Amino acid sequence: MTVVSPSPLRRIAHLDMDAFFASVELLRYPQLKGLPMVIGGGRRKVDEIVERDHAGRALSEIPVEAFPLLKDYVGRGVITTATYAARQFGVGSAMGMMKAAKLCPQAIVLPVDFDEVRRLSRLFKSVIREIAPVVEDRGVDEVYIDFTEVPGGQREGGRVLARLIQKSIFQATGLTCSIGVAPNKLIAKLASEFDKPNGISIVYASDLEPRIWPLPCRKVNGIGPKADEKLKRLGIATVGQLAARDRDWLIANFGKATGAWMHEVSWGRDDRPVVTESEPVSMSRETTFDRDLHAVRDRAELGAIFTHLCEKVAEDLRRKGYVGKTIGIKLRYDDFKSATRDQTIDRFTDDGKTIRQIGGQCLKRVPLERPLRLLGVRVGALAKAGSPEALAPAGTRAAAEPVSTTASLF
Repeated sequence: MTVVSPSPLRRIAHLDMDAFFASVELLRYPQLKGLPMVIGGGRRKVDEIVERDHAGRALSEIPVEAFPLLKDYVGRGVITTATYAARQFGVGSAMGMMKAAKLCPQAIVLPVDFDEVRRLSRLFKSVIREIAPVVEDRGVDEVYIDFTEVPGGQREGGRVLARLIQKSIFQATGLTCSIGVAPNKLIAKLASEFDKPNGISIVYASDLEPRIWPLPCRKVNGIGPKADEKLKRLGIATVGQLAARDRDWLIANFGKATGAWMHEVSWGRDDRPVVTESEPVSMSRETTFDRDLHAVRDRAELGAIFTHLCEKVAEDLRRKGYVGKTIGIKLRYDDFKSATRDQTIDRFTDDGKTIRQIGGQCLKRVPLERPLRLLGVRVGALAKAGSPEALAPAGTRAAAEPVSTTASLF
């Protein structure tokens, strides 16, 4: 008689590096450990200044009082991340630096070291793939991992494998992470926040009511601030209260797609697989200015910044092996309103001059009377460089404007 083995329990992990950008700085400056610190702001000059003033000392021996404080920060930057000591004061990601300075003026402020962040991001992901190969990259500091068929992935609900991954990442990088293991990606992402930092949370389908339903709706990935506000106006504050609502009622109030999705996620249903390969939709670069810039009075400075952004996007495309044919710009004015424009050309490109030229055409289609606080460049409609799509003869597009040889507004 043939014995059929039962299918293994689906076990999906979400791994989130702990205060990743700040933790990268603590590897360089361990004397700042335990102190409130934020990462963000302007260009990376702090190291040069601090190290110049303390030449001859090891980085770990530079006194804490030598580092700049948030109370002295002047500019328009936003916080990328904050240490847990700073978060206790209400400081968090995407908060304006000046606002954060009022909440935690004593916090040390350091800019992002993008090169080191990218290096360590690649390193911790390579460590994971050596242990559990089915990994979905979700950004510089987080991934989903399919534990289901991996040795140890079923032991203690996945805790044994999660512990091995945590230990291996720490040995390779000196950094900690938090891991949630659950029946699907939706619950795993929620679970990875349960026991931060350096925690492991194991959740089963039976834990939906006691562990997931009491959470605020805003905790669910995909429920943004506007949807959360509307839910609260309708008397729904928690995931459990959302689950108590009839599916048709949610559709009537939020539309067919969103209402049906809310009903599914409130009951912990999520069949999405862990996707190991995903093609980028676009690549972009943007910068927030230290002061507002005007298209006329600051034309030369804006032109140099714009050219630099176009060149960096072109470098990103070439480094990752892509070309694109939709080029767009993004502006944010001093009143925080934004404007975007894009243009599709009839051939793929990864050339900085072409991106600059078409981006300049886009700039002619936006109002530039108000001062600007942010400028961005984006290249979309991507294809792999050298692919049949990218190498196909250029077609004609009625919607595309001819490439102008005249100068852009800046």
